[in-house]
Amino acid sequence: MIGKLFKKTTYVTLNKDNSVASRQPNVPEGMYVKCSNCQKPLYQKDLAANNHTCPVCGYHIRISARERIEDIVDQDTFEELYVDYQSTNPLSFEGYEEKVADQMAKTGEIEGVVTGVGLIHGCKAAIGVMNPMYMMGSMGSVIGEKLTLLTEHATKAGLPLIIFTASGGARMQEGVFSLMQMAKTSMALERHREAGELYISVLTDPTTGGVTASFAMLGDIILSEPNALIGFAGPRVIEQTIRQKLPEGFQRAEFLLEHGFIDKIVKRTELKKTLGMIIKLHGGVNDER
Repeated sequence: MIGKLFKKTTYVTLNKDNSVASRQPNVPEGMYVKCSNCQKPLYQKDLAANNHTCPVCGYHIRISARERIEDIVDQDTFEELYVDYQSTNPLSFEGYEEKVADQMAKTGEIEGVVTGVGLIHGCKAAIGVMNPMYMMGSMGSVIGEKLTLLTEHATKAGLPLIIFTASGGARMQEGVFSLMQMAKTSMALERHREAGELYISVLTDPTTGGVTASFAMLGDIILSEPNALIGFAGPRVIEQTIRQKLPEGFQRAEFLLEHGFIDKIVKRTELKKTLGMIIKLHGGVNDER
């Protein structure tokens, strides 16, 4: 049973007369993490082995782009593209450069998306993964540019394209430059479609704002992780605007599946298998290495 059977050890602090002053659990820092949904303590190694899905309640814990790639792409096959693209400050927005530097230091990433080519069950695909750990995956010029270049590469190389979305919306510090990425990515995806190539969009928690209004919802096949928040404006904003109570589960993946906005909800533990099957059904060819 994952994360449940373990032995507790305690530190015992003694007074000068050898009486017990205090007892503290001997749990090394970082060994356990608390599920943000059910609040149960989870053993980090077991959680990673379970694709960062809570074994108690099934909650899909948000993960970084690198962890996502490790879960999905065949080992040692990912070749990263467009590595050195970095945000500038086109509007001279106060504090933006410091914010970017802080995010780079915290995440070890230059930007909020990782792009490249790799194998999924032996089939080659172009893969873009947004990082919710980097400014909540907010879409700026660099994210739009990297995803556009990746899409153009997939079109020229005749590759299926997979984009994992995770975003709080457009990056306000870049204003209209951020909003322009909606049209740019959409145009590149249209050329990819005209070339007869497959595009799979995988929606993760959260997928909101300009990302939802552009490339997230343009997939030939749209998948989602369970209970992902998907929408344009958030539910609280909508309720405050229309002064009405929203339906139960509104803007969650299950609600959208019921109303025909997405094609299938796939648990993270089944996602790699599902993607591999879809690519092969659509003519994906095994890459002999």
